[in-house]
Amino acid sequence: MDSPQLSPLSEENSEEPEAASAFSSIPARPPTQKSIEKYAPLSWSDYFDRAEDVCIPGSNDVFRVYTAGSEGPVVFCLHGGGYSGLSFALAASKIKEKARVTAMDLRGHGMTSTDNDSDLSIDTLCNDVVALMNAMYGDSPPAIVLVGHSMGGSVAVHVAAKKIPNVSGLIVVDVVEGTAMASLVHMQKILSSRMQHFKSIEKAIEWSVKGGSLRNVESARVSVPTTLKHNDSKKCYIHRTPLEETEQYWRGWYDGLSEVFLSCPVPKLLMLAGTDRLDKSLTIGQMQGKFQLVVVRNTGHAIQEDVPDEFASLVLNFISRNRIGPHGFEIPGLLRSKQNNLSKDSEAR
Repeated sequence: MDSPQLSPLSEENSEEPEAASAFSSIPARPPTQKSIEKYAPLSWSDYFDRAEDVCIPGSNDVFRVYTAGSEGPVVFCLHGGGYSGLSFALAASKIKEKARVTAMDLRGHGMTSTDNDSDLSIDTLCNDVVALMNAMYGDSPPAIVLVGHSMGGSVAVHVAAKKIPNVSGLIVVDVVEGTAMASLVHMQKILSSRMQHFKSIEKAIEWSVKGGSLRNVESARVSVPTTLKHNDSKKCYIHRTPLEETEQYWRGWYDGLSEVFLSCPVPKLLMLAGTDRLDKSLTIGQMQGKFQLVVVRNTGHAIQEDVPDEFASLVLNFISRNRIGPHGFEIPGLLRSKQNNLSKDSEAR
């Protein structure tokens, strides 16, 4: 699941106004205005090149897709439960310099609309991804690197396991079967502890940062607005995705995930925010060299949001290392700079 336990944030600004001095002729500035400016929403267009709504043939399902870049393989991003495709916005603005990026809003999330937004079963989510890729790329698909965060990581793994020819790489971000399964018994309590109503989008962005789910204010300003919807009767904003109502699907997201991940016939990278999260199957697989493991320090669960530059570099280095792209060629510049650095190291010795 994708929501760490968060302490509720007061609806009022937590910053206390400075006491006015008896000798001061100018009263202290109200902190609410500063808060509004600091947590004001940012547009997706500052990071992605395009946003489009893709209709799936033979259905009423319409998926919001954000894209960036014009050359190279496609980094196809799948967000976690309760997030949206804009979770990858800041990283996309870096990745697009060397590769293409596609980030979709999964069913029941963001700006996507389907006949059944509440069906978040692993099979339905996987079928959505495959259908969207077919609708976007047709009979001439590019090389695709699937990148999935948390719940989206599970979806990416199961899609890669289908052995789709153009899926050439798999990156899973901060989800391990053992840890995820152990956390399920606590998830309803964690979700119920979230703040449920917000007076404004700015307050929701502030809560996400001060509550600890996100650590990067800029990323939160882009990604949080599409995770909300306005409740007209209560005249406030609420969470777009009622995760507490999806409990029947949680076990299906993660049960058996490690073995499926290890069986995927493509180069694999597991990116974690901590060192103590590998279960037995993954520990053995990592020792056998079946996948690359990277531990990203000083970040929370949403690595792609908290440290987008480092995340983008890891994605591009993975693509370069495995020579993923048109005709199997490396991305220009990446391997060359790496080889130059190795030569300099050799000369220094």
